[in-house]
Amino acid sequence: MLPTEVPQSHPGPSALLLLQLLLPPTSAFFPNIWSLLAAPGSITHQDLTEEAALNVTLQLFLEQPPPGRPPLRLEDFLGRTLLADDLFAAYFGPGSPSRRFRAALGEVSRANAAQDFLPTSKNDPELHFDAERLGQGRARLVGALRETLVAARALDHTLARQRLGAALHALQDFYSHSNWVELGEQQPHPHLLWPRQELRSLAQVSDPTCSDCEELSCPGNWLGFTLLTSGYFGTHPPKPPGKCSHGGHFDRSSSQPPRGGINKDSTSPGFSPHHMLHLQAAKLALLASIQAFSLLRSRLGDRDFSRLLDITPASSLSFVLDTTGSMGEEINAAKIQARHIVEQRRGSPMEPVHYVLVPFHDPGFGPVFTTSDPDSFWQQLNEIHALGGGDEPEMCLSALQLALLHTPPLSDIFVFTDASPKDAFLTNQVESLTQERRCRVTFLVTEDPSRVQGRARREVLSPLRFEPYKAVALASGGEVIFTKNRHIQDVATIVGESMAALVTLPLDPPVVLPGQPLVFSVDGLLQRITVRIHGDISSFWIKNPAGVSQGQEEGMGPLGHTRRFGQFWMVTMDDPLQTGTWEIQVTAEGTPGVRVQAQTSLDFLFHFGIPMEDGPHPGLYPVTQPVAGLQTQLLVEVTGLGSRASPGDPQPHFSHVILRGVPEGAELGQVPLEPVGPPERGLLAASLPATLLSTPRPFSLELIGQDGVGRRLHRAAPQPSTVVPVLLELTSPSGFLAPGSKVPLSLRVASFSGPQDLDLRTSVNPSFSLTSNLSRAHLELNESAWGRLWLEVPDSAPPDSVVMVTVTAAGREASPVPPTHAFLRLLVLAPARQVRGTATFHHRDQLAAPTHSHDPIFTTATPAFCPFTMVTQGRAGAGLSGSPWWGTIGGVLLLLGLDSW
Repeated sequence: MLPTEVPQSHPGPSALLLLQLLLPPTSAFFPNIWSLLAAPGSITHQDLTEEAALNVTLQLFLEQPPPGRPPLRLEDFLGRTLLADDLFAAYFGPGSPSRRFRAALGEVSRANAAQDFLPTSKNDPELHFDAERLGQGRARLVGALRETLVAARALDHTLARQRLGAALHALQDFYSHSNWVELGEQQPHPHLLWPRQELRSLAQVSDPTCSDCEELSCPGNWLGFTLLTSGYFGTHPPKPPGKCSHGGHFDRSSSQPPRGGINKDSTSPGFSPHHMLHLQAAKLALLASIQAFSLLRSRLGDRDFSRLLDITPASSLSFVLDTTGSMGEEINAAKIQARHIVEQRRGSPMEPVHYVLVPFHDPGFGPVFTTSDPDSFWQQLNEIHALGGGDEPEMCLSALQLALLHTPPLSDIFVFTDASPKDAFLTNQVESLTQERRCRVTFLVTEDPSRVQGRARREVLSPLRFEPYKAVALASGGEVIFTKNRHIQDVATIVGESMAALVTLPLDPPVVLPGQPLVFSVDGLLQRITVRIHGDISSFWIKNPAGVSQGQEEGMGPLGHTRRFGQFWMVTMDDPLQTGTWEIQVTAEGTPGVRVQAQTSLDFLFHFGIPMEDGPHPGLYPVTQPVAGLQTQLLVEVTGLGSRASPGDPQPHFSHVILRGVPEGAELGQVPLEPVGPPERGLLAASLPATLLSTPRPFSLELIGQDGVGRRLHRAAPQPSTVVPVLLELTSPSGFLAPGSKVPLSLRVASFSGPQDLDLRTSVNPSFSLTSNLSRAHLELNESAWGRLWLEVPDSAPPDSVVMVTVTAAGREASPVPPTHAFLRLLVLAPARQVRGTATFHHRDQLAAPTHSHDPIFTTATPAFCPFTMVTQGRAGAGLSGSPWWGTIGGVLLLLGLDSW
């Protein structure tokens, strides 16, 4: 039975937290799943971070029943692994996609893991609680959490997740790198997250802490005192006499007396001399991580906390609008679609969580308007009118770049214009930014030669003037749709269609070839298939596996309903769909556009990582794109694995990835996928072939597998990826800027595919002063060059404004080497404010954040730490003091008084 009493010293509602670790409990604190090769069965920083987030998400769902649906029951989650897909299905309804939520958790987890690899963080003892830098480490930890709140409140959730990952890394490292566990503590440190509480009983530099240990395993090297200490790593700072080392093969300090070390990072004695204590350390690190997430929830409120982690199946709505005088019909079409989306989805799980609007004309663009309030968005959009004329080229790509900077990842951006870009020089940079942000861009272009009013044309325009739009659309997985102004309101309905949980089905071949049909596969997990065809079309037909076909005639047909708006057709197929191979035959002038989309919860996320095997923390260093000549791992995370064509069917599984060239679609190879961890997590890994990585090029990913009864499954990544010529790293000590400051940034460029002669260019948006000491580099194979940038922030910089620094490495002169871009997002902090008044705690169902007398984020007084009461299910163990408590298939229930935060 469940505990019913809440400790009286902790007012307010209790929080029920279901704890069920995702992997067997044999270690913690290596960066990510790749670390399992060095210490099999490990629990990593990634596991701890994601598990803590899932627990607090479940807590939120239990306390806030879903509108129009029955409340969740805790007993339904006991005794089984806690999965994001299951949580979303239970709360939002069956089939609700968890893709955005899992992507947000991935951002946090990768930022956590990167702390062990980034040059600005990997050797800083304060960021890992090493070298007895405990007070300094606590200050950096609390600072990162404070920055998380500032960024989240400024709606810069990408930066907030980066800072949250850094904070969680330090917090988790405390329990592995210090002797808190060796002191016999059974609960997280009560003052670690509270900046005004002193860390007491700290070992001083003259206090001996360890004895000599010449073995790999050192269970008895700690001297047994009651002071808090941590191990020294490497030679900076040097280890004083008598002090503990971090330990492990790669710690140079551990060879100096006293030898050995005290870290509990892994199960392997070669890496962790106190490997026998990793279970206790991991337990406390998990509980402390849950506390940190709960603290953020209490400070942000449920609505903003949900936005931080994208706890929603909905996407964002982002418009880029040409506002010149000829754009009246297009602007009205955007308004109609926005109004329809806002009204239709208000109060539902699919209501957009973020709205972005960027106007442009010539010579200006912006400002950007961002909000999470649909009424504010509608009011702002309603105030936009078509004014003025100007020659045709407009600042479209500049406006799109601004929208990409403020639009959340995995979003659709819609560009309405009737003009070509005046800033075509930004094409390659915008292409790279769409792939980094994983945003899809669709251009709705009303190119009507019969219209002469409102748009002046001072010169004969090139027929290739829209090629930059096509390049950006191809790189982002989007489209360029040409239509007439009289059809734009009908064509713009794709805005609402694209905001549903859609996947784009791969076509073979990917482009229309004369006399050759396009082929796509339909499986039993797809619904509401829509076929869009546009261009100078003479005729087309669609045929199902049974041979039944339907032509371009409007209205109902044997396969579905066809609508036509000028040279744009949309065919909505009838459910249920016949599974198997379908065909589309198109006859047209030029190259028509064909896209097939469907609703399904079975989809996948992917990212890339560089194996880092020679070091104290083996794992994958996250990279946005593969680098030519550098061994790279592909990591796939399948979402919606609970989907079944029929109840009782076995779980779907995927076996390999097909790599294709872009845009021609030629197969570049097939790579087998290996599962990582339990099958229900849907984590798969593959090594990209050396042939792919030998040359810079774009490529696409297609996932191949089978459903539970052996029928083929075929999914495609929403946008292509690119093998870039060089590794380009741009980092800063923090993601924040103070008005009136001069901030140093670090730059590294490295080549792994041969000699390179490079020009390095820098830019910043908005136009702050930016200088660099590295403008050219000649690199041999496996050689790096380092540089320093200085960013000057004016006193007038608006608080909470986003700054993006871009570095481009391009081959000199006529070099065929394509450019590589690195982007760094920074946030301008508001000046420090003096807040007067007394500390106030709000009941959990009040969404306002607490206010405090001196610290605007953390309370100045901390009640005594709340003890835990535990109920176990199955073979979960005897209690928190028993080491095997999570080494089972059972769930663990904790009762916390969270208002103690």
